[in-house]
Amino acid sequence: MTVKLVVVSHSEKIADGAVELAAQMAPDVLILAAGGTDDGRIGTSLERVMAALEQAGDANADGTVVLTDLGSAVMTAESAVEFLADPASVLLADAPLIEGLVAAAVAAQTGADAAAVKEAAEAVYRPPAAPAHPHGHLAAEATGDFELVNQAGMHARPAAKIAGGLSGMDAEVTINGADGASMTELMMLGAVKGTVLHVEASGPDAAKAVDYLRGLITGGFGEP
Repeated sequence: MTVKLVVVSHSEKIADGAVELAAQMAPDVLILAAGGTDDGRIGTSLERVMAALEQAGDANADGTVVLTDLGSAVMTAESAVEFLADPASVLLADAPLIEGLVAAAVAAQTGADAAAVKEAAEAVYRPPAAPAHPHGHLAAEATGDFELVNQAGMHARPAAKIAGGLSGMDAEVTINGADGASMTELMMLGAVKGTVLHVEASGPDAAKAVDYLRGLITGGFGEP
């Protein structure tokens, strides 16, 4: 059983497209679209959002995380949650819709709980923390160099797996200078098969992060 995700957008097409994209990264996660109005216009529908939340809630008791696009979508989602029998089971993520949704989906796919899924979504645009610990002690550091072996290189799915996995670790990670927690920055590397990715990590989970990336990258992200 996994955490469910609900996408609230002013556009039905955007909501459906976001769900389609995220589903490619997380085939076992129920992701529901609640976009547009009942008559097909741009806007949000309280009824549509409530229906999606109720469907997610009926699926299991693992909780639901909601992602939205614009400000009024947040208000619609908040209003819908208030009508639920168990509003505490729903968490609203303050995250960019597409990148946050993909990171959340990947985290849910790995079995993370609702709080961790919300954290994964919000981590995609959080400013990096300083690598030093209190009292002036330097954070633990680790590095590694790994060659991309999958045929498609650094496309959306590998970038999502990296960003989603790192979001739950206490480490600041860069990959060829890009923020390892940012799916967008990773994809902008344009790294193709054969590219060597230089990983630098600092923080308590630095070694764990490098080991995680070693497994993903050298294993081809589970792709041919």
